[in-house]
Order: sequence, then C-alpha cells, then structure tokens
Amino acid sequence: MEKIIGLRIDKTIYKDGNKVIKSFNENYTKAQVLNEALNLAGVEETLLLVPSFDSVFYREGKWMLACDYIEGSPLDKHLRLNDSSSFKYLERFVDLQIKVHNTDCELLYKLRDKLNYKIELSDLLATKRYALRSKLESLEKQEKLCHGDFTPENIIVNKSGEFFIIDWAHAAVGNVYCDVAISYLDFLINYSKEVAEIYLKMYCEKTDCESKDILVWLQIVASARLFKANKEEKQFLMKIINS
Repeated sequence: MEKIIGLRIDKTIYKDGNKVIKSFNENYTKAQVLNEALNLAGVEETLLLVPSFDSVFYREGKWMLACDYIEGSPLDKHLRLNDSSSFKYLERFVDLQIKVHNTDCELLYKLRDKLNYKIELSDLLATKRYALRSKLESLEKQEKLCHGDFTPENIIVNKSGEFFIIDWAHAAVGNVYCDVAISYLDFLINYSKEVAEIYLKMYCEKTDCESKDILVWLQIVASARLFKANKEEKQFLMKIINS
C-alpha cells in the first residue's frame, strides 16, 4: 500500500492507488466490518456524495474494507483558516448535515441501540449508566438518517468544491438532534466553545428548532464517547456527564 493516511485506536487507513483501504485491528469482528460495508453500500444508493464501496477482504489476520479514494482535502483544514471563507464552509457543512437527515436509507441499525451499547462499554457506575439509558429512552424517537460522526474531518472537499462524506461506520437511523449533539460535542473538543455555538445557532436557525432540544442529548452522547476517549478528553466528558 502506498502510504498511511489515517491512524485510529482500532484501525489504520491506507491509500492504495485510487482506493482507500481500512485495516481493522484484531478486536473487530467480521460482523462489524460487514455492517460498515453495508452502511456505505446503502448510502451510495442515495443522492449523497460518498466514496464508492469496493470490497471487504481478509489479509494477514485482519479484516479490511476498500472504497474509492476521494482526491481533495478535509473540510477541517478550511475551517481552521479562520478567514472570511470559514463561515461559508461551516454553513455548507450545516446544509449538508440537514440534507443527510432528509435522506432515506434502509437497512441501518437504530442509533438508540448503538448509544445504549456504547454507554455500557463505558466505565461509568452502574447507577449512572442506568440513569443515562432511562433518559435516552424518554427522548423522542425518530428514524431519520444520522451519520453518527458528522465532523469536518469526515468531509472531503474536492477540486471542484464538492463535499464528499466519508466514514459511515457509525451511521444509523434515529433522532437528528442526537446527531447534531454529536457534532456539537466534537466542535467543543476539537475546536472551541465559540465555534461550537456558531454551529449550533446556525443549525437551529436553518431548521427552526431550539438549542435546548439538541443540548438535552449532550450527556448521552458524551457518555457514548467515553469508551474511546483519551485521559484528557475523558475529564472533559465527565464534566458534561455530571453537570
């Protein structure tokens, strides 16, 4: 393979010619890899711009997933320029997320089930996990397409200025406000409170909703993120969970 273009706790991402190869670590099961492939194949049939799924294969004791390589740069780089164009890119980011939420896609897991599973993987006390699951159960149920990790790093801007959405591993159907809360939390962690608030305000204005309907999900998405967080991030997440 040509080169490593991404490193995660549980996977390594390579560029190989005109393909991207995700190599999953030994903890990933065949079912988990095939589910991600199914997610990508499903959204590929919609009007969203996504990498074309190629194949799943097993090599050197690891499962791998191949899809088309999108030539371009992550939206993250454009937003961090902090110039007049940053606001326009953020607005396009919000518009694209709304488009995702209004797209029909079948054969996906329920977001609620994924959140329950991740909460159980956390090291929170049993009483806290129960309280969070009870809160999750009380919130409005929807079956809208949610990316599950809609962040600037997962948007590739090609040379024509088109936005491609990558990394559909966490895609599911659920409440769109939960999906927005996941994005908001990522802005808090990887950008700043100011950028996160601009994003939230922009989404609320475009969809005519209130921020409280999104922020009510914040404790839940923070607890679901705990299991893969580093020490510093865990401290930040715990402040939200215990607030």
